[in-house]
Parts: sequence; structure tokens; C-alpha cells
Amino acid sequence: MENAPPVGIGYYTASEAARLIKVPPRRIQRWLEGYASASGGRSYRSDALWQSQLPRANGHVELGFRDLMELRFVDAFEKAGLSLQTIRKCLAVAREALGEARPLSTAKFRTDGRTIFLQAFGEADEPELLDLVKKQFAFHRIVEPTFKDIELMGGVPSRWWPLAGRKTIVVDPARSFGQPIASASGIPTAVLAEAAIAEGSPAKAARIYEVPVDVVRDALRFEQELAA
Repeated sequence: MENAPPVGIGYYTASEAARLIKVPPRRIQRWLEGYASASGGRSYRSDALWQSQLPRANGHVELGFRDLMELRFVDAFEKAGLSLQTIRKCLAVAREALGEARPLSTAKFRTDGRTIFLQAFGEADEPELLDLVKKQFAFHRIVEPTFKDIELMGGVPSRWWPLAGRKTIVVDPARSFGQPIASASGIPTAVLAEAAIAEGSPAKAARIYEVPVDVVRDALRFEQELAA
């Protein structure tokens, strides 16, 4: 089929990605499309943090699964207080050190990321954050929560289990173009959640789709959390 998304990469619009990782779409557009700013009567242009896996469509950025995973790390670092300028410097150092275009979500970054940040911080004007990164526990407090629900294969993300503590729901770029599905049956979580609402109970929806009722409950909770 012409213009069909490539299999195995995943496919997300900026709005879909924002919904899944729970950040405003404008932040994703800022990170992956760049932005213009002005100061002192001069205009400045900040480039995208990286080139997304998929080509733009109708003038809009579109993302793959690796993009989605990397954006989760950018979000975690911004929430920890790092500026986008510092994250950009860390990315540049990480790419060179690890030889990866998308290094933040790799197993190597998990072990060597603190050293990479220290190197980047040496060139950044954020001394108050340097102590945070120097402390091993502080760096891991930022990084580990994002890694713990990712399954790595060959040192890079292969699947994401987005429902905390559960493996009933999966985001897998090799299945359903990376849309969230019930891991065993492959039924989209949106379908199961809509059925539970339409039928008046998860149990009735579970009988219709021949899946365990816990899976329907998890799909319903997952979709409700995304909508919240």
C-alpha cells in the first residue's frame, strides 16, 4: 500500500505520541521541529534535537518507536530541571561516545550516562545541577524509572510496558504499528476499553473478545489514564 508506515518501526503522530507519554504536543513539536525565539532585538533558531525516524507528512512531524522512547528521557531530564540547551549538549556528547543516533534509551547510556552528563556539564552554565549529576544516586533516580518498563534487545528498546507493574499491555513497534495492544491477544486497548464501556462491564467485553477479564480491566484503566 502506497505511503503505508514501515513495518517494525512504529508510527505515531505528534498528538498520539503526546498522549502516550503524557506531555503536551507543543513540547514534542518544539523538541523535534525546533523553534524560533527572539532576544535583544535579534532572532534565533534552535534546531530539532534529532531527525525523527519517519519523514514529515503534510508538513507535520511523525515519529517512530525509538523517537517515542527518547522523548520520554528528554521529558524526564526537563522535569529534573535540565535546560533544553544542556540536554542538547548531552545528546551531542552521547552520540559521539556511544556511536548511536538515538543514544538516551540504550543500555550503554544506562551505564555510562552519568559520565556523559558530567562531560557535557563541564561546558554548560548550570553549576547548580552539576552536583545532582555527580551524585550517582541522583542520576539513577532520574534514569531508572524510564528504563524499568522498557525491554531491550541488542541494547536498544524493543518493547515498552506502559502500565506500571503489569505486562498485560504492550507497545511493540513490530505489532500494530506500535499502537498499545493487549500483549497476549494483540487487540488494541482502545477497542477493549470502548467495549467495556459500551457493554456496561469489563466482564461482558471479555466474553465478547475471549480474553481474561483482567486484561479488559487493565485496558480500560490504561485508556482512562491516558485520557485524564
